[in-house]
Amino acid sequence: MNRTKTVLVLLLVLHACRVGAGEVTVAVAANFRAPMELIARSFEQQSGHRATLVYGSSGKFFAQIRQGAPFDLFLSADQVKPLALVEAGLAEPSARITYATGALALWSPDPDRVDAQGRVTKLLGESRTAIANPLLAPYGVAAMEVINGLGVNKPLNLVHGENVAQAYQFVSSGNADLGFVARSQVLNNGVLRSGSAWLVPTHLHAPIRQDAVLLNRSSHKPPAVALLNFLQSEPATRIIDSFGYQVEPESRGGG
Repeated sequence: MNRTKTVLVLLLVLHACRVGAGEVTVAVAANFRAPMELIARSFEQQSGHRATLVYGSSGKFFAQIRQGAPFDLFLSADQVKPLALVEAGLAEPSARITYATGALALWSPDPDRVDAQGRVTKLLGESRTAIANPLLAPYGVAAMEVINGLGVNKPLNLVHGENVAQAYQFVSSGNADLGFVARSQVLNNGVLRSGSAWLVPTHLHAPIRQDAVLLNRSSHKPPAVALLNFLQSEPATRIIDSFGYQVEPESRGGG
């Protein structure tokens, strides 16, 4: 095949890819923003589809989806809400996966403030501490489990963010002294990016298993199905793991 014919074939292949490309709109729990940006970029490069990502609290997304919000996929910060959508007939029972298990860090931008060994009871009693709202966000529920388990006796000065991303913003902006945030917000390949932190042992709170689900309206939409499958691929799980999440292949599936 000569050069002209080769170029023509490549152009035809590229055109076919563009024609077959589509768009998927994804509601993503705020804690998963950093890894999802990378996953979406890799997905777009490999599939030709476009991923539109919307970030926020799982509780608000759950309410919006029940009211008909036009999302294709929902990546929650817990398992309860995706399961409730399945039970309500709004999501596909066989298209629900656990894509990550989250973990907490008590973090401050001050490199000397937080004791990495976890001697934090006194510190919590003397600080403005940001947490995600336990009524809306699973990371807030986990933070309260940790606080109660530590047996802090002093009244705490808690600053509630709508989600764990806002809790992080409160700390980074100085509106709180420290905060319970997602490890993914402060770690890069297992290394603390800045400040000081206590990596909360996972036995101090119930597992933060995060499920993704395909909504019924998009069950036959190729880009949505492709992205859900891509979340379970080796490139995606490698990204997820690098942000401090656990990936549990045995927990995947619609069960």
